[in-house]
Amino acid sequence: MHTPDEINRALKAISDRTRLQIVQMLGEQELCACDLLEVFDITQPTLSYHMRILMQAGIVSGKKEGVWMRYSLVPETMVALTRFFSALSQDNSQNG
Repeated sequence: MHTPDEINRALKAISDRTRLQIVQMLGEQELCACDLLEVFDITQPTLSYHMRILMQAGIVSGKKEGVWMRYSLVPETMVALTRFFSALSQDNSQNG
């Protein structure tokens, strides 16, 4: 994830409050869809919709475990986003 389009896709994906909260939770540990459903007042199809957006943006990966999916963050994407914001911060401090 280095192109402007990829960064844009990731930022759009986490611009939704529910998806941002999911990313924050996954930052702490890998979680099962069942764990996420306990936290959010949403249906399983709605959770699947949010997870599909996060996966298509390259932020989250999922693996099937029995009848449930287990989700985790994609480390490379997190590094790319961190570098993107770090570069903005450095550019801003040099110009200010």
